[in-house]
Formats: sequence, C-alpha cells, structure tokens
Amino acid sequence: MSDVSRATAPSAKRRGFLLVAAHAFWFWLLVPPAAAIADGQVRPAWLAAAGLVTFASLYLALVAVPVAGLAVAPLLHRAGLVLLALLGIALAGAYAGGPEGWLVLLIYVATAGAVGPARGSWAFGWVGGATLAVVVIGMAHGIAGDTVAQSALITMLAGAMTVAFARMAQLVEQLRRTQQELARTAVEQERLRFARDLHDLLGHTLSLVVVKAEVVRRLTPMDPDRAAAEAADIERIGRTALAEVREAVTGYRERSFGREVAGARTALADAGIAVTVRESGQPLGVEADDAFGWVVREGVTNVLRHSRASRCDIEIRTDAHGSSLTVRDDGVGGRPDPGNGLRGLRERLVQAGGALNVAPAPGGGLQLIAQIPATRAGR
Repeated sequence: MSDVSRATAPSAKRRGFLLVAAHAFWFWLLVPPAAAIADGQVRPAWLAAAGLVTFASLYLALVAVPVAGLAVAPLLHRAGLVLLALLGIALAGAYAGGPEGWLVLLIYVATAGAVGPARGSWAFGWVGGATLAVVVIGMAHGIAGDTVAQSALITMLAGAMTVAFARMAQLVEQLRRTQQELARTAVEQERLRFARDLHDLLGHTLSLVVVKAEVVRRLTPMDPDRAAAEAADIERIGRTALAEVREAVTGYRERSFGREVAGARTALADAGIAVTVRESGQPLGVEADDAFGWVVREGVTNVLRHSRASRCDIEIRTDAHGSSLTVRDDGVGGRPDPGNGLRGLRERLVQAGGALNVAPAPGGGLQLIAQIPATRAGR
C-alpha cells in the first residue's frame, strides 16, 4: 500500500463513522412511535419497544457497512436488509392502525437498502418496494388517503435522494482513487524519464571519453603536444557532461539536433571514422528536433562502440509526409540487442507519434531509421 493510501484510509474511516453518527440524528422521526409505547397506547408495550430498539440498532449497523466501509460479507449484509425490511413491515403492519407515526419505519427501510447496493436498478427497486409497502399497509388499516400519499411520497423521495447521494459518494471515491493512481503513474513516468535521459547522456559521453583516451594513449609517445590537446578536450567533454547531468536532474534540459550532429562529427572523426551529413527539405520542427537529437546521439554511440566501421552517413529529410533521420554505417552489421538505449529511443519516438527501425544496411553495416509524421514533426 502506498503512503497516500495509508494516509487516506484512516481519514476515510473517520469520515464514514461521522456519517453514521449523522444518520442517528434522523431517529427523531421515531419519537411518535416511542411516545405511543411510553404512553401505553401500544400493547404489549415491551414487545413493541424491543422491536423498535432492534429496528433502530439494525438500521445503524446496516448503514455503517457501506458508509464506513466495514468488512462484512455481501450475503450477510443482504440478509440484514431483508431482516430489517421484515421487521419494519411487521411493526408498521401491527401498529399503524393505532397511534400515528409507524409508517415512518418504511423510510428507514428504503434508505438502508438505497445506500448499500452498487447497482442503481437494485436500489431503486428496493425503494419502490418500500413505497409500495407504505401504500398497502396504510390502505389495509384504513388510514386517510392524503396521509398515506404523503407518507409514500416522503418514503420515495428519501430513498431516491439516498440513492443519488450514495452514487455521488461512489463517484467521488472513484475520482479520489483515480487521482492517486495518476499521481503514482506520474512519479513512475518521471523516474523512467530520468533513467532514460541519464543513460542517453552518459552512454554517449563516456563512449566519447573512451575514444579520446585511446587517442591520447596512441599520441603520447609520438606527439605529446597533440596528446595534451586531446586530454584537454577530454576535460572539456567531462565538464559538459557534468553540466548536462545537472540539467537533466533538474528537468530543464534541451537537446539541440544541430549540436548533436556537430558533436557526432567530432566524435567520429576522432575515432577515424569518415562522416557525411546530408540535409534536405524544410528545417526540423521542435518535436522532431528534440527526438532526432537523441537518435543521433544513440546511433553514433553504437557506431563508436560496436560497428568497427570506417564510414558513417547521417541523412535528414523533411517533406509533406514528415521528417526522417537515417544513421548508416559500413561496419560489421547484424541485429543489435535491444538494450536500454534503443528501448529509450523507441519510447521517445512513440511519444512523438513516430517509429524507429533498426536493420542491416544495404551493402553491409547497420542502419537506424527514425520517422515522425508531418502532423507531429512540425509542432
């Protein structure tokens, strides 16, 4: 259970028991039947009193199940509702012909059944049955028609309002759970984004540092000055990487496609790989520029690490159908394992409405093709 759920559960319980206590205030409607028992207008008084107390206690217990979220088996709850209905009908049927006020018991029967069921049709059926019981009992005892109609209307309205209130409470609870789930999903997505960004940033930069370090090692015996310049370049790359990581952690990082292409040229050239960049069509849109910047970074990183290539071609095309980027090398080819880098690229392109294809290049080597449709490429 999450921290939010643990914090919410006790407050929901407290809120539920407060609502149950609020239901107890409606027992003032039972004052006339209780007064009739106390005045000796109902015989036997002890039986009527016991029935009325049992009815009120059972009503509170049944209301507490859905309102306070008590763990009670559905079958047991339904059995309690049936018992409440039978007891209410029995008391009203036995004493409604005497003192006034006994028909009000059917209001409690209606509301107790309306607050619990999940399906609205069942609840409205229950309320309708309680209303019909008021009419039948009233007519059987010869109670005035306006009094019976008034009691039936009050019972029906009380039940209908309870159904509406219960439904609204269910919707609010669903919205609360949805909000918690969205918050949890947002946190997971943000963690995934950080992991993907850090992999893409550090994977490329560390590969570039390794290439530069190999150049320094080769040049140190033959050209110390050039080796020192390359070592200084390693220091610059390290500082740049540190700044990029800080920007990624704070979430204010912006990748530039032109900057990535320039960095790719330098990295490939330092590794002794000839590079050609061809661009055609209109300039890239904002979304394509960001996504393709990551594609170039990851594609060039894979060329440096795995391809053993002597040449790399980068081609960018933008037309009426969208934008496409191809990174092709003449190395060993094959089908690379879908590691974190390629998986992260696919996720980025899917978010941009595009797709990524990695396959052997014609004539040998490997090619990486990223595409974003026109509806998203120009955003």
